[in-house]
Amino acid sequence: MEIVESNLKKKSKSKMRESTLKEAKKNWQLYLLLLIPVTYILVFAYYPMLGAQIAFKNFNITKGIWGSPWVGFKHFERFIQSYQFVSVLKNTLGLSLYGLIAGFPFSILLALALNYVGHKNYKRIVQTVSYAPHFISTVVMVGMLMEFLNPRNGLIKNFLAIFGINFTSNVMGVPGAFSSIYVWSGVWQGIGFGSIIYLAVLSGIDPSLHEAAIVDGASKKQRLWFIDLPSLMPTAIILLIMNLGNILNVGFEKALLMQNPMNISTSEIIDTYVYKVGLTSSLPDFAYSTAIGLFKSFIAFILIVLVNKIAKKLGETSLW
Repeated sequence: MEIVESNLKKKSKSKMRESTLKEAKKNWQLYLLLLIPVTYILVFAYYPMLGAQIAFKNFNITKGIWGSPWVGFKHFERFIQSYQFVSVLKNTLGLSLYGLIAGFPFSILLALALNYVGHKNYKRIVQTVSYAPHFISTVVMVGMLMEFLNPRNGLIKNFLAIFGINFTSNVMGVPGAFSSIYVWSGVWQGIGFGSIIYLAVLSGIDPSLHEAAIVDGASKKQRLWFIDLPSLMPTAIILLIMNLGNILNVGFEKALLMQNPMNISTSEIIDTYVYKVGLTSSLPDFAYSTAIGLFKSFIAFILIVLVNKIAKKLGETSLW
């Protein structure tokens, strides 16, 4: 019996292989198109991972990646034991959580508000105005902030002067103001573009649900609360999980451009610290900076797994 069963399994496997090959030959154009993104991912995403091993080595440029001696977790211990570890981790987490709490609900609120706007032209104008800041480059955005907050002849100073208020403080140099300027300028820049996904979800809701609710006498507030919000929650949870996975990836360019000697105590984040250690210092330490990058990836992986499990238990919605 065992011999017969094994023969049957072999035959079934061979038949599956033959059918797979026939399917591949039949749709070879699709597999050819698939080969392009797969090659891109292998070359630019997986192949560079080989270089991540320098985080565990005493990297020497002359010896190369493979010839450098192993040092284990020396660089990770060095980062955790450094005097800047607590401050850069605190600043990074603080900015990320602040931005997540402040910015995440606004995109949902804007999408809900636009969904109930009846005037099409007004809706298009609001969408265009709210989407436009997303396409402003980071350099231009920081330049605008500096011009607006300039204590000598900035836009805010001139506006307040109309009401007799003398604005002379250099807000960009105040350590306590850095996080708020960073976060709320980011909320203004990304609120419109972030609402596109939620608008797409709202447009996919079955109109019969709203029609039935209107017949039953439900108000707009009740329809929003019992129809729209429950429909948005699965998408919102997925996006929240993904955002928490990037919680240590604060916008490097914006933080670096806004950074100055006066606000360095709150503006020095992990990414700017890695940039200075790995590239701009007189003796760049590539192994140390790579170890910090791997540390970030490890924390992000743990956060994604934990938040995904919590979301699955609470709302039965998760990435996997």
